[in-house]
Amino acid sequence: MALTTLDPVTALIVVDLQRGLVGSPFMHPFADVVARTCALISAFRRRGLPIVLVNVDGVAPGRTERPRHGGQFPDGWTELIPELDRQPDDIVVTKRTWGAFASTDLESQLRARGVTQVVIAGVATGTGVESTARQAYEAGFNVTFAVDAMTDVRPNAHAYSIEHVFPRLGEAGSTQGIIDLLERTNAHELA
Repeated sequence: MALTTLDPVTALIVVDLQRGLVGSPFMHPFADVVARTCALISAFRRRGLPIVLVNVDGVAPGRTERPRHGGQFPDGWTELIPELDRQPDDIVVTKRTWGAFASTDLESQLRARGVTQVVIAGVATGTGVESTARQAYEAGFNVTFAVDAMTDVRPNAHAYSIEHVFPRLGEAGSTQGIIDLLERTNAHELA
């Protein structure tokens, strides 16, 4: 893991921390992922940097070998968890694919705010987080991963993403490492 830089306009993207996924058999305690994500949100808000809250409300069309959810989700399933403390200026994106860019206007919203880098946290590491990261990378954004603010129900997928995929898409570090870098970046800008 190596964190080197956060661009002056970096957005935080929080993937799928929603009521319907609370209680899923994640490999790490969900409360810990939420607490670290909330620490990132607070740090980004203090600096006036964009926060993107993503939820999922469907799946991409197409035939797959494994059965997929094909119907409506229960009431409240897509609601963002209250701990995120959604604010009026947060960017809220509802996706119907694994990644947050493919089926939304997220890229244009980030470009309109001058964003050149994204920090990604949330669930699940090998699907929503990784797909969002791949799409951000392919769109030309610098990508940073808060690896202790994400988890998956599949330990092998989580490990594979962190060890083999993320180093090819960007930089990874801890929540505290990102917050420390954010503070140093701001200090540099104000000097």
